[in-house]
Amino acid sequence: MSLKAQITEDMKNAMRAKDSVRLGTIRLLQAAMKQKEVDERVELDDVMVIAIVDKLIKQRKDSVAAYLSAQRQDLADVESAEIAVLQAYLPQRLSMEEVQKEVAAIVAELGASGPGDMGKVMGAVKTRLAGKADMGQVSAAVKSALAG
Repeated sequence: MSLKAQITEDMKNAMRAKDSVRLGTIRLLQAAMKQKEVDERVELDDVMVIAIVDKLIKQRKDSVAAYLSAQRQDLADVESAEIAVLQAYLPQRLSMEEVQKEVAAIVAELGASGPGDMGKVMGAVKTRLAGKADMGQVSAAVKSALAG
């Protein structure tokens, strides 16, 4: 079953269970997916859906940080609950050590030698690790691999 079909099925189950937090979050995700399909006139595959989920999680994490700095724990809790729902649609993430190994292998394959090759390495890394790793961690790993 594709990830898109799984999300639709989960929405139906959330409706039946009257789980309003889960239902609202899944509806937000489906709206973002539909927007991407309409804007780019494409049929979403699992990789594209994972990218959308990643983007939504990042937005929610930024919101949590803003709410906590404004001392609004109630709003931060809502965003955190949405993050928990969204994370169920992400594949198992690579550990930092695994990310560093992958980055080192890509740097060796490309023959990259310094910070000037950052763009070339990041392009290759994004295609290979899309959805499998947090891109913030990947970027830091690439910087350290090219600096050393």
